[in-house]
Amino acid sequence: MTLYTNAFPTYSQIGRREDLSDAIYDITPTKTPFISGIAKTSAEQTNHEWQTDSLDANVDTNQQLEGDVVGSVTAATATTRLGNTCEIARKAFAVTGTSEVVNKAGRKSELKYQILKNSRALMRDIETSLLANKAKNAGNSTTARVAAGVESWIATNSSRGTNGDDPAGTGADTATDGTQRALTESLLKSVLKDCFDAGGDPDTILCSSKHKQTISGFTGNATRQKDAMDRTLVASIELYQSDFGDLQIFPHRFMEGSSGGTPGSIRSVLVLQKDMWAFASLRSPAIYDLARTGDAEPRMILAEYTLEARNEAASGIVADLS
Repeated sequence: MTLYTNAFPTYSQIGRREDLSDAIYDITPTKTPFISGIAKTSAEQTNHEWQTDSLDANVDTNQQLEGDVVGSVTAATATTRLGNTCEIARKAFAVTGTSEVVNKAGRKSELKYQILKNSRALMRDIETSLLANKAKNAGNSTTARVAAGVESWIATNSSRGTNGDDPAGTGADTATDGTQRALTESLLKSVLKDCFDAGGDPDTILCSSKHKQTISGFTGNATRQKDAMDRTLVASIELYQSDFGDLQIFPHRFMEGSSGGTPGSIRSVLVLQKDMWAFASLRSPAIYDLARTGDAEPRMILAEYTLEARNEAASGIVADLS
């Protein structure tokens, strides 16, 4: 091939306009299935509290004489009072006056774009925090308050690796990591049985992408359905059909890997009864104007919240997974 004599190529051309698509493509995951799925409530103090209770043990010897006189009554038991600390999360940013007015691709207002971007990032942080294995901390003038996460509440129904240890179930301490092992259907079924025996009716499984694929291979789910009305077979199990009811499976990206671990290296499968957890807001996420000291528009998005563990015995965990 030979270039036409004296033809003027683009390589020598000056003044060509750029070809920049008027869109911004961001595949960073933003779904928050835990917060989206649980109940919402309000907090009125930085120490948000609630109560739990249980019935007396059932017996088969409660037969009484006809016309019998009640000579004594059974002593009543007090409720259990629990609480969690409200933590504060924020995203602060600023946009210069110039960057707001120049002609931009993909967005008209840089400030509005940054508000949207930071709002999504804040909700991801909150989701990760509330699922973590971290204890509550009341904080002080030099220490930020910390809300206990899901993994530091679940103590009744758990399957842990060798040397793994449950938390107290009050949010005051964390679970101890054990030796990692492979996820099996037997481990999951054992936790589901424990939840049922404790009185729970779990309806949701949160797990990593790897563990989701493992669950899809469980032989106990020969019928794979996307939903009860759609009989079309699919490549994965959206509903795990257990002996104690169906559970919806959500592969999750932001659960914490271990105590002090990095998000993404998820080593737990959570078995949750969603209505036994609630997102309690002391201050709902809101945008605040910060003091302007120069040629920039500073903003802060802030939320103050905690996790309400209404009764941890309704849920369970398969921990220490490879």
